[in-house]
Amino acid sequence: MNSPVEGSAEAEAVLSKPRFHLDLWLLFTVQNWILDVGRPVVMLVLPVDFFPVNRPGAVEYLHILCLNAAQDSATPAVRLGIICVVMGTSLHLVADSVTRRLVLIGYQLHLSVRENPVMQELKPASLVDAFELLFYYDDTLGHVMWCVPLFLVLFLFFSGSFSHRNRKQEEKMAPAAWMLLVPNAAYYWYLITERQTFILFIFTFFAMTATVMHQRRRGLVPDSNGLFMLCRYSFSAALVLVAFWVSCLWSDGVLRKKHPGLIYVPQPRAVYTLHLQQNGTT
Repeated sequence: MNSPVEGSAEAEAVLSKPRFHLDLWLLFTVQNWILDVGRPVVMLVLPVDFFPVNRPGAVEYLHILCLNAAQDSATPAVRLGIICVVMGTSLHLVADSVTRRLVLIGYQLHLSVRENPVMQELKPASLVDAFELLFYYDDTLGHVMWCVPLFLVLFLFFSGSFSHRNRKQEEKMAPAAWMLLVPNAAYYWYLITERQTFILFIFTFFAMTATVMHQRRRGLVPDSNGLFMLCRYSFSAALVLVAFWVSCLWSDGVLRKKHPGLIYVPQPRAVYTLHLQQNGTT
């Protein structure tokens, strides 16, 4: 028969044992795939004339649901992050809505604004500057304001996902986490490629790696949630997917002009309009 001291020690060990937050990660994955990744899928599935062109369509309403998904909080830092996300999403909503209408009249997403035949026919030519501003709000400012708080929240959550060193815990991930590995890593790939957030992602990845090195000196290792996010799992798998994506499109001259600079990560929608849509039309 166990003594009260042994019983309390066993109970404390069970309570202090870190668990994988399946409910949290499942909600995160499902919400992102439906409200975020689901938007371009809805745009492709629904007919063009399902909604009037001069009114919001199904994609816009799905985008509005994404805006309302954030819950209010009493913490000022969290409120500031929510405001930043809502503003970035709003900018993206407006710019993306206009972009969809431009695509209907021949705008090609794999070309820059000034190289598009539709833009070259505009009169006066100074209107192109207004559209360049619109795409800056969409592809640069809106995406950054949307994703910076997201990656910051992921990093803060990861910073709290450590426990005392345990060999079995350090080498193994919770079985439930394996179910969400592929959709979660694929969503990070979508964030990096479609929203052009490779710099944000890689800085977050380096910050997580530095946190692991720092915590190991204190005798702490990532728990199941930390392992799911970092080294051998979601973030690393997303990095492998991005590397494979870039290598497949490395020699594409058209996309190189669309994404100039040292960091070359083609957007999936640009690849779609350049290769898949044109081949389908042909």
